[in-house]
Amino acid sequence: MATERKKILLRLDPAVHDALARWAGDELRSTNAQIEFLLRRALAEAGRLPAEVGRMRRPGRPPRAAAAEDRAPERTEATTPEGE
Repeated sequence: MATERKKILLRLDPAVHDALARWAGDELRSTNAQIEFLLRRALAEAGRLPAEVGRMRRPGRPPRAAAAEDRAPERTEATTPEGE
């Protein structure tokens, strides 16, 4: 079972946000994932990244097998309303 993610409000200078968003796009990450990536890297370099921290998901789309597991189940005749 996955641990619930913490939510924070972060205020950024618009120019900093724009630069982060561009960088994130170049690496196929969301802006949020890019911020987490940079924070994790800074913590690791400072020797402050806790050992129990899980790995981040790789950038980009998940592999096909993982994507198929995340999709909703396909509809069958038994679950399809009449008239469709």
